Amino acid sequence: MKNNLAQKFNYYSLIRYSAPATIMLVFMSLYQLVDGVFVANIVGDNALSALNMAYPAISLMVSVSIMLASGGVAIVSKKMGENKYDEARNIFTMIIIVGILFSFGFALLVNLKMDAILSLLGVNEVLYESAKDYLSILGTMAIVAVLQMMFQFFFVCAGKSHIGLVLTILAGIANVVLDYVFMAIFGMGTAGAALGTVLGQSIIAISGLLYFAFQRKGTLYFVKAKFNVRILSEICINGSSEMVSNLAYAITTFMFNIIMLELLQEQGVAAITIILYAQYVLSSIFMGFANGVAPIISYQYGRQDHEQIKNLYKMARRIITGFSILVLVLAFVFATPLIMIFTPKGSEIFDLTLSGFYIFSICFLFSGTNIFASSLFTAFSNGKVSACISFLRSFVCIVLSLLILPNMLGINGVWLAIPCAEFVSFLVALYLFKKYKGVYHY
Repeated sequence: MKNNLAQKFNYYSLIRYSAPATIMLVFMSLYQLVDGVFVANIVGDNALSALNMAYPAISLMVSVSIMLASGGVAIVSKKMGENKYDEARNIFTMIIIVGILFSFGFALLVNLKMDAILSLLGVNEVLYESAKDYLSILGTMAIVAVLQMMFQFFFVCAGKSHIGLVLTILAGIANVVLDYVFMAIFGMGTAGAALGTVLGQSIIAISGLLYFAFQRKGTLYFVKAKFNVRILSEICINGSSEMVSNLAYAITTFMFNIIMLELLQEQGVAAITIILYAQYVLSSIFMGFANGVAPIISYQYGRQDHEQIKNLYKMARRIITGFSILVLVLAFVFATPLIMIFTPKGSEIFDLTLSGFYIFSICFLFSGTNIFASSLFTAFSNGKVSACISFLRSFVCIVLSLLILPNMLGINGVWLAIPCAEFVSFLVALYLFKKYKGVYHY
């Protein structure tokens, strides 16, 4: 059975193999960006702030999906590297079933506890209706968001990243068109943004279900699953770093919102929302590459091919360094046009966002290496080290920065919080690379 993960990679083939995963993650990040752009320009700045206030709840759903997907891909790829394809297919099917069950539970929670959730997130009366409309639809249709996230990971794992890429592009186009129709033509506000997103996501979710159900000649497809609690626990532990990262993002987003509401009211929330949208899109380049490389490393780890592991690590580190410089340059060059798609040049929100974005963008020099470090140890099934990196990077350092820097530097302290957190995490990642070099032979 031919497996694309088994090929000998060079710089060109590694970038080519990981490119679909990278582009997929960029397009997936554009889902949220497109919602923000249409909401800001059609509904208004307060509605944009409402989306960001509701996002921590959505982030919980995304976090669990990524935990199952990333932790599962590492173990499934390792099993395939050990030539245990029946076990790999059983684990894959089990993960999808667990994801579906979780999405039903999340939908029930959102619909029963909507007011309590929005109150907990600090949503005020000005933003309440917009936030409620957005969260209710995304929460109710959690199943399509969960499945589309998981299938994106497993298309790469199955060596079919080109299929995932095509589906992602189609979903992105559908999202743009439907956002315009629902908001500009039908005047549905934030509910229209949410509806456009879930219909776009459903393209990937439904196509993934059909592909893995009926395509029986590939490396991965659905089988009659036997639940294994031990392996499921291993998957959750191994993917915990990605879950921690996303949950921490939700918590820190909440903190950003509260601080900006206190400092600059709704305009401050709109400014940080735009910057976080930009960060998510630009960081998706790193996340996509890391997700594309991780199954290869897991597969070679299963085969215990130390020479290939060392070669992959060396190439990936150099590519990530190049991407880091490129993303920083892109952030500075395109800062003005990027912000202008949300708010007109010369407005108070534009000036506030632009000045903050230039400071904030320093984080891109370090975040690529941090994202790759977490993904690397997940690929080696070392969830503890991976989670340590993610927890430090996306929670501990940011929370400490937000508690200290704004009190010392005011608004500039808010913009510097993430760059400082990424720099400290970068130093820790370098230390861990050196510490585990002999363990995993890279």
